[in-house]
Amino acid sequence: MKETKLTKQTPWAFLDAWRGTAFNGEWPTLPEMFRISVERFGDRPCLTMFEPDRISLTYRETLEKVEKLAAWLHSSGVRKGDHVAVSGKNSPEWAVAYLGTLFAGAVVVPIDYALHDDEIENLLKAAEPKVFFVDEERYETFSAKKNVGKVYSLSPKYKKNYVYSLETDKKAAITPAEEQDLAAILFTSGTTGNPKGVMLSHRNLVSDCYIAQTNLDIFETDVFYALLPIHHSYTMLAVFIEALSVGAEIVFAKSMAVSRMLRELREGKITMLLGVPLLFNKLLAGILKGIREKGLVVYGIMKILMGISYLIKKITGKNPGKKIFHAVLEKASIATLRIAISGGGPLAASVFRVYNELGIDFIQGYGLTETSPIIALNPREHFKVASVGKHFAPYMEMTILDPDSKGVGEVCVKGPMVMQGYYRMPEETAEVFTEDGWFRTGDLGWIDAENYLYLCGRAKNMIVTDGGKNVYPEEIENAFQLYYNDIEQITVRGYVAGKGDKNERIEALVYPAEELFKKYNVMRGTNEAVDPVYQAVEDIVSRVNKTLQPYQRISRITILDDPLEMTTTRKVKRTYNN
Repeated sequence: MKETKLTKQTPWAFLDAWRGTAFNGEWPTLPEMFRISVERFGDRPCLTMFEPDRISLTYRETLEKVEKLAAWLHSSGVRKGDHVAVSGKNSPEWAVAYLGTLFAGAVVVPIDYALHDDEIENLLKAAEPKVFFVDEERYETFSAKKNVGKVYSLSPKYKKNYVYSLETDKKAAITPAEEQDLAAILFTSGTTGNPKGVMLSHRNLVSDCYIAQTNLDIFETDVFYALLPIHHSYTMLAVFIEALSVGAEIVFAKSMAVSRMLRELREGKITMLLGVPLLFNKLLAGILKGIREKGLVVYGIMKILMGISYLIKKITGKNPGKKIFHAVLEKASIATLRIAISGGGPLAASVFRVYNELGIDFIQGYGLTETSPIIALNPREHFKVASVGKHFAPYMEMTILDPDSKGVGEVCVKGPMVMQGYYRMPEETAEVFTEDGWFRTGDLGWIDAENYLYLCGRAKNMIVTDGGKNVYPEEIENAFQLYYNDIEQITVRGYVAGKGDKNERIEALVYPAEELFKKYNVMRGTNEAVDPVYQAVEDIVSRVNKTLQPYQRISRITILDDPLEMTTTRKVKRTYNN
């Protein structure tokens, strides 16, 4: 990688001062990266929690706890390459267990705390950890199980086995991990069958962390909010590792309760909010509802001002909305926000634009666990509303495999952030790579002349209509994102009208929001609710249909009594039957 060809200094240029002393590879390992941040920002806040009062560890204090845990892990028989699992709510203890494992030269296996006990046990059997750190609700359950490793607590409730209490007098001769060594195994699916574990090296995670900063400026003065579960690759990299790389502060959220979230956003003076489309849709729906309640005249004036704000940003690159709408943002507890980042799925262009109008610089990102995960970010200074981001050429490559007449095909990538493979799954690993080494994402999209990526949907979800048109459910679902006050879930799928008909039509599975039932003063699940709720949903679908191409329009609506199961990043699991 030759930086001399580039006119702009890279975000990792400062590492040269530590090259050859703090680290010897092209990229530092995660422990080496953290030590450099401690040297640079030792007295700055690192890990923060509200319980209920604010508790913070500085970078130097965090390093002390991490090194103490690493020494204890080594004294307990954990060696380079061994596995250590961690599962629990977001917390400083979770972060210390994660880092302590890496400092011991071991491989961390973060596990989704929302899974059932038997699913977690299945993942532990696959990962074979020597040690398992778990939160208090499950500590006793797993302490009684065999073949899950020695169990220790992330909660002070179990003082003797609490992660902060573990220490040794023995001198630890730890063999540190190197750049190409495995750092983490992240399980993405198959939790009840044969689990699929993505193997990410130190090089994968650290290179992705710094390369992503070519499209995103972050500083030691930033405060990141860890709201989404930190075991997920998106939060792990874009919040946890990114913050540690620049000496920024991380505020951990243990729950998504709205009142608690708003308090932490306000009191934590959060500047970086990372979320998924569902979170940002709900937040925006609440803001717009508050504006509408002030009456049509005020709402009309606000809409005009929002349009002017957006126009000024497009022309000058400066966003005046923060000052114009300060009172609105203050009420929503997001007045201190510098940047909001949406990932885990495409955010509707309409939602993206409204945030920009209100003065929030909004960035979309794209990636997969297999790519560490970030492989595209929409730069704040030159964002494109319809794009999920600009990929990181020349530090990685992106291409479209077998494009159609519109340039749409499967998105494929090469670069230092691409995984080592699936854990103990050579055949599944081979399936996702082309013969010449491109990683196949399974996503369909196209790339413009400026390297911006536009997603259409997942290849396996595509619907083919009677005219031979390709319809992407995600595109249709995104058109409903401004209606999240009335519709909590909408999932689009193809259906065949009759036995002799092979052509697919479009159906929407809709789980109405509680707000909609309140609007008509009816109870969910009662006969009185059926007609008004169906009519309201039909009216919304009719409005959206007018904005879609004829072949994309929904022709059947099914109202769901229960919500569909969702992933950790709030995406519906498409496991329904036609």
